[in-house]
Amino acid sequence: MSTMKITVIGGGSSYTPELLEGIIGEQGLLGVSEIWLVDVPQGQEKLSIMEKLAGRMIRKAGLPIKLTATLDRRAAIKDASYVITQIRVGQLEMRRSDEYISLKHRVIGQETTGAGGFMKALRTIPVLLDICRDIEELAPDAWLLNFTNPAGLVTEAILKHSNVKVVGLCNNPINYYKKFSQTYNVDMEDISLTFVGINHLIWITELHVKGESRIEDILTGVSDSYEARNIPSFGWDLDFLQSLRAIPCGYHKYYYQTDRLLEQQLEQYRQNETRADQVRKVEKQLFDLYQNPSLDEKPQALEQRGGAYYSEAAVRLMTSLHADSRDIHTLNVRNDGAISCLPEDACIEVNCVVESHRVTPLQVGYVPPQIRGLLQVVKAYEELTVEAAVTGDKGVALQALTLHPLIPSAGKAKAVLEEMLEANRHYLPSFYQDRQGVNQ
Repeated sequence: MSTMKITVIGGGSSYTPELLEGIIGEQGLLGVSEIWLVDVPQGQEKLSIMEKLAGRMIRKAGLPIKLTATLDRRAAIKDASYVITQIRVGQLEMRRSDEYISLKHRVIGQETTGAGGFMKALRTIPVLLDICRDIEELAPDAWLLNFTNPAGLVTEAILKHSNVKVVGLCNNPINYYKKFSQTYNVDMEDISLTFVGINHLIWITELHVKGESRIEDILTGVSDSYEARNIPSFGWDLDFLQSLRAIPCGYHKYYYQTDRLLEQQLEQYRQNETRADQVRKVEKQLFDLYQNPSLDEKPQALEQRGGAYYSEAAVRLMTSLHADSRDIHTLNVRNDGAISCLPEDACIEVNCVVESHRVTPLQVGYVPPQIRGLLQVVKAYEELTVEAAVTGDKGVALQALTLHPLIPSAGKAKAVLEEMLEANRHYLPSFYQDRQGVNQ
């Protein structure tokens, strides 16, 4: 009988119970024999709490899954069937630093876009590529499911600089399926969405419910469907939506409503209470709950974290890969011509056909200029960011940040970059080595 080993890198993450819930629920199909949770020494305490909770969840389900928690990443990766990465290099402390430095310079401070997302990518990409070298050596046939943010940037770096079979995932698409299934009072399987774009910058260009186009309901705010309830505007002006001819994702607000969001963030900054501070509190509450020896299931409170349902997306993908189901999933993959206005080797987020041996993006077709313009600029920023993270080239980093639509000038980009590099010196050895690789 074949064995299935699932390795979770960042096993001490507060999201892990949701992942375990999904794996346990699909055990009949997956037949998981081992789950390894691995973390770094700084995450030892959280990993230990998670190991105990995971053990209680597996026992409650009465399953013969062997659970191992370890700091030994190589042992955890060896012979894995699936490796899931959900790490935060520098933990919440560095996320807070990213947000506060951005806002100090009066630019958007956000975890995955703008200056904050840029800095997170520079810290994270070298670590993920290091993990990939272990996978190439110790589990060359494994699929890597990457949730680590910024997911598109990290996945693009892996696609360009490793031989690992990687797919990037985000909870954004699955949340839209859930939202529209509630709006139209149908099963998620009855919803069909076409996504165009890259991670955290996707547009929905088609919405079908039971085979019937309903996108005009959302663009106009009016439905003739008796099943529809509370047509969602997602906080968008209807004139804007009708002329855009697409439904933007939540992250588009940073681009389309920059002034309003920046003002909100600056107010939080003045009160010493940015999103990083809020997440820190939610995380503390979650780990307090997780330590309860009678808790043996995922607590509802986990849905307060921004990544709710991400692991549902992960487990659905794993089951499709395992069963060779040829299902459609919305994933981060190599473009290969699916979006003709982006480079072949870019990472895009679109609908894909999932087979056990490959994941193939579906052709998108014509991309109108009101989508293409922003998409191409942000993708060019991402290409430069990947290059900067891999080479440690400050000039490339400066060009990346200057190009980003949320950074208003080259001078501002330089000031933010210099302060962020200094604050992250410990995490960026390649930026602080001379040409011979000697630390400066």
